Amino acid sequence: MFFSIELLSLALLAIGLSMDAFSISLGLGMNKIRLKRIAIIGLVIGSFHMLFPMAGMLLGHALSEQVGQWTALASGILLFFIGAHMFFSAFRISDEYRWQPAGIGLWILAGSVSLDSFTVGFSLGISGVTIVITLIIFGVVSCLLTWAGLLLGRHLQGFLGSYSEMFGGLILSCFGIYMLFS
Repeated sequence: MFFSIELLSLALLAIGLSMDAFSISLGLGMNKIRLKRIAIIGLVIGSFHMLFPMAGMLLGHALSEQVGQWTALASGILLFFIGAHMFFSAFRISDEYRWQPAGIGLWILAGSVSLDSFTVGFSLGISGVTIVITLIIFGVVSCLLTWAGLLLGRHLQGFLGSYSEMFGGLILSCFGIYMLFS
């Protein structure tokens, strides 16, 4: 029977891998984002949470130790600078300078929150899990948690008013610093 400890373990692993996407989405949701953009962001991040572990599974265990230490560094630096940009753009009056997760910025964001799943893919590929089911679970869970974070952040934005963008930027920057030093 497939509905077993393996499925439960994969679901819990997917939640753990998606918590950074949730945290970051919570901060981003405080930046005035439309529902259509929220849907796109969730789908892109969910797709990246499927592609990165798949790439890790395909590359194998030999490179996992060399690549693993750099993923947290790259993610932390990117998130810190995105958060700092959001924080300082809150002091500008004009909305045209605000960072929106669109285009290349969305790809960078999705890549930075998905890098940790790349090295997880190495170990999962060796352990012999069912690849297709694993990737679907990772993608769906990260997409749902991203949407939840963005929508919750959107509601907090109304509560916090003009301070919400600064608060969102602080969340992203602090999470980036945490990733750098953890």
